[in-house]
Amino acid sequence: MKPPDEIKKDFTRLWLVKAEHDLRTAVHLSSSGMDFADSIVFHAQQAVEKYIKAYLVWEQIEFPKTHDIAALLNLVGHNRGELAQALADASDLTPYGVTHRYPGDYPQVEQNDVEKAVSVAEHVRREIRDNLPAEVQTE
Repeated sequence: MKPPDEIKKDFTRLWLVKAEHDLRTAVHLSSSGMDFADSIVFHAQQAVEKYIKAYLVWEQIEFPKTHDIAALLNLVGHNRGELAQALADASDLTPYGVTHRYPGDYPQVEQNDVEKAVSVAEHVRREIRDNLPAEVQTE
């Protein structure tokens, strides 16, 4: 049986791997132009959500099953207010993980939305990785 610290490291790594896959998907799709705009912003949102959940797992902060980035950042803020503040713009991506993933009446995703979503996801990646120990980093 693995010691609890090893289980925590492994689980954090699993979240990071999933986040990396989503971010890589968003970046890859964005190189194709606007044909996949909805998918790009969806994967950017998913990456952000998973990076934040990786951090919460590492800090052993319980979180609900949610796509609400603001709610997740609120949990981060309980022990790292400055980190939550640095990631505050990520909350703007929440609709891409909920509303935009289904057909409906919502604004069309524009080029600047795609660029911002990918940029925010890359920023969240850097901040979260900077706040996690080297032993859980992936690549």
